[in-house]
Amino acid sequence: MKAFLLSLRSEFYKTRKTLAFWCAILLPLLICLLMTIGFLTNAEKMASWPGELLWLRYVGSVLNIMGVLLLPIFVIFTAYSVNNIEHKADTWKMLFSLPLPKFAVYAAKYVYALLLILISLALFVIFTLGFANLLSALKPELRFNEYHMEYALLQVYFKLFLSSLGILSIQFLFSLLWKDFLKPMGIGFVGTISGVIMASAGWKYAYLFPYSHPMLALTNMMPRTKTPAQSRQLVINILTDDVYVSLAIAVVVFFAGYFILQKRSIK
Repeated sequence: MKAFLLSLRSEFYKTRKTLAFWCAILLPLLICLLMTIGFLTNAEKMASWPGELLWLRYVGSVLNIMGVLLLPIFVIFTAYSVNNIEHKADTWKMLFSLPLPKFAVYAAKYVYALLLILISLALFVIFTLGFANLLSALKPELRFNEYHMEYALLQVYFKLFLSSLGILSIQFLFSLLWKDFLKPMGIGFVGTISGVIMASAGWKYAYLFPYSHPMLALTNMMPRTKTPAQSRQLVINILTDDVYVSLAIAVVVFFAGYFILQKRSIK
């Protein structure tokens, strides 16, 4: 455990000035800020809306931007950035020659990438709640204070986090094996587009494809209905088939990556 924590702390010091680290913080801030400005400029049109509908529109707008494309791309970029530091400095051989268990070093890198994603999604929850309540204070006609969805919001982003783990493990392995930018990022981007198409088309086996999981997580939580009253209902079911598959892929690929690393000669 001591070796793992030492490696994890080392990852923080190596990446604290990188784009991946700051994206985890600035991405939720920027998206929520822009959405808040949009609501401020259109406050008169939404003055008659009940608090529940305001929350669902605000949260839904943020999720439509983050969950469909940005979350998979952010996960892909984070996985690449964590390993690219060693590729760029050509320090893999030195890293694994240290008197630390190879698994501790490998696990620390993976967990650090996972923590960046978790921090970013947690900040989405914090900024969404904070800016929505700020809107209510600046524009009292926007009655966000009439409805509370803190627990529901935590559930939504927790499910998005679970749905991204399969992508993280796959891309982490790709970025570990290939030091160039195009291969892991290109495969990830094609996989993301394919996953969005599969989920949008309603293909019944889309849940088996990890890159479709973030979008499936959103569509399963907010099913399409015909009546306006039903469309305002937020149905949250965290442990769906796509989440189970995502977790299974994450575990299998994580350990497969470690065994591949052991067999591979790192130059």
